[in-house]
Amino acid sequence: MIIEMENVSFIREDRVILDRIHWKVQENEQWVILGLNGSGKTSLLNIVLGYEYPSKGEVSVLGHRFGKTNLPELRKHIGFVSSTFERFQPTLESETVEEVVVSGKFASIGLYEPVTDEDQEQAEQWMDLFRIGHLKGKAYRTLSQGEKRKVLLARALMAKPKLLILDEPTVGLDMLTREELLALIKDVIATKICHVLYVTHYVEEIIEEMTHVLLLKDGKIVAAGPKEKLLTDDYLSETFQMVLHVRWEHNRPWISIKNIPTLQRLGK
Repeated sequence: MIIEMENVSFIREDRVILDRIHWKVQENEQWVILGLNGSGKTSLLNIVLGYEYPSKGEVSVLGHRFGKTNLPELRKHIGFVSSTFERFQPTLESETVEEVVVSGKFASIGLYEPVTDEDQEQAEQWMDLFRIGHLKGKAYRTLSQGEKRKVLLARALMAKPKLLILDEPTVGLDMLTREELLALIKDVIATKICHVLYVTHYVEEIIEEMTHVLLLKDGKIVAAGPKEKLLTDDYLSETFQMVLHVRWEHNRPWISIKNIPTLQRLGK
């Protein structure tokens, strides 16, 4: 079992952020989490990563049950890419591309441990795989947004993780760069390097290789299961709180808005 949550709730300052979550991710499943801002996606990820502890319920990640495992050690088996890495910009901007990539082996932002020749060679292999080998020696701060995301993806795979979490990795990217990044994610899944957990607001980013979806609304699961069964007008309309229509093109779902909520209906 990759992830198992039984009756998990997360409460902060008397506010229920996650409410009785039951969720299992099994071998050979690639999951997408969908939901509006405030639906509980970030809190769910923080629990999976061991940065937050559930208020109630049982959690197991990669066979490690919370309360009986070393969470910092567990995180070394989880790769993580997020647009929120911008908060580490001062550290990242002081490093070269290969230094950022190598740091992924140690699950750290910045290098604080000795780097071997083998580490350097492995970093260069990942850079070549993601078509950023030509960036070797360049300062991270000089890269485009698309190049930075590819570097962070290579960094996340340095430790050969069993689980790769991609938290809105395409935020701020143009359409072409987004599709290039999605193509790299396709390659990662195809090679069966690790399991992927992908978080997004955009249904059209659900590539063919993704197998399952978790729909969240107000801290509760709307539905969880195979994407073909759940990416429907009814489920997505409930999740995103507007009337939506889903169509499939090239094995990817695309949505159109059939009824846009007015300010009056939203209570503004």
